[in-house]
Amino acid sequence: MSTTLARAAWFKSSHSGPNQDCVEVAYLEGGIVGMRDSKNPTGPALVFTLSAWDAFTSGVAEGEFERS
Repeated sequence: MSTTLARAAWFKSSHSGPNQDCVEVAYLEGGIVGMRDSKNPTGPALVFTLSAWDAFTSGVAEGEFERS
């Protein structure tokens, strides 16, 4: 999958404070979702299809990735 992130409109959750480290998300052309570390905006980003993004966010909401 190849996509450009140069013109992406990144945003944080409304639950994020101004000084908190968090992830940023961008909805990209072609039904792609980008996710990056807010501390490193020029660093790497993960790129998901919409179905993969839905599966990921559902897993987060259901605690699938909680550390034991």
